[in-house]
Amino acid sequence: MGLGELVNQTGKTVKFVKKLSLMLLGLATAVAIDGVDAHASTSSNSATQPIWLMGEVHDNPDGHGYRLRDLQAAVTSDWRPAILMEQFNVDRQDELTQAWQTCKEAQCVIDAAGGKGWQWNLYKPVIQLALAYRLPLVAANVSREQLGQVMKQGFGVVFDQNTISTYRLDQPLPQDWLDGQRVAIREGHCNMLPEEMIDPMVNAQTARDVMFAKLIAEYAPQGVVLIAGNGHVRKDLGVYAWLPEELKGDVTVFGYVEPEGVSATWYDKVRVVPAHPRPDPCEAFKRSRAGS
Repeated sequence: MGLGELVNQTGKTVKFVKKLSLMLLGLATAVAIDGVDAHASTSSNSATQPIWLMGEVHDNPDGHGYRLRDLQAAVTSDWRPAILMEQFNVDRQDELTQAWQTCKEAQCVIDAAGGKGWQWNLYKPVIQLALAYRLPLVAANVSREQLGQVMKQGFGVVFDQNTISTYRLDQPLPQDWLDGQRVAIREGHCNMLPEEMIDPMVNAQTARDVMFAKLIAEYAPQGVVLIAGNGHVRKDLGVYAWLPEELKGDVTVFGYVEPEGVSATWYDKVRVVPAHPRPDPCEAFKRSRAGS
């Protein structure tokens, strides 16, 4: 859920409004998504399957609605991808698989494997679509507890040595990634974070995106849809940067964005949706910091 939670200098978890992740998303000034076709959106190699990275502003119902229609149109054209969801944590995969196999309704899946902090009514339609078409549901996120450990102890908390070597997490992070994430995290937290918090939070964001990339690579042979925040799917600082080069030609990145923001180069396809009314996230962050 983006960077909606952080661990402060004393190790105490400080919760603040999840909507702060909107500060990381940005807007591409581009055309809306029309006539999306799964097979036309991939490389010409017929042996490969599409990989769609489909973003969201977490609390915006218009963006969720447009994304569902785009996905439904592709699935009913005989595409059967795995649905990787940021909203489920990887340590709940067993519960999620059992629910996917036995549940008839989305709420049953949410009750079995969902956690706190998400507006689950917005995700029921895509979960119901997965149940109706028997699309595997895959938990893709790193839990809050694990991220806190990553910030203190490093990537070995959540990844085995082979994964760490494959994604070069035993080496310094790429400088452009590090610089870009530092800026995004500062701005996404209203320029109020202590400086010593920045790099640990970069590591937490990196752990999420590498986990997404690892799971995408595992499920790529059957096709993949990643459901995650716009900040995670953006091409410059998101999961795309961690994907194997041989898969990048099969990827289409969709941004479902509100009408204020940054760069059209972050996404391949953009749907601009009306801004959803919400309190000022920086005011909420100020209150959370004061209460810490």
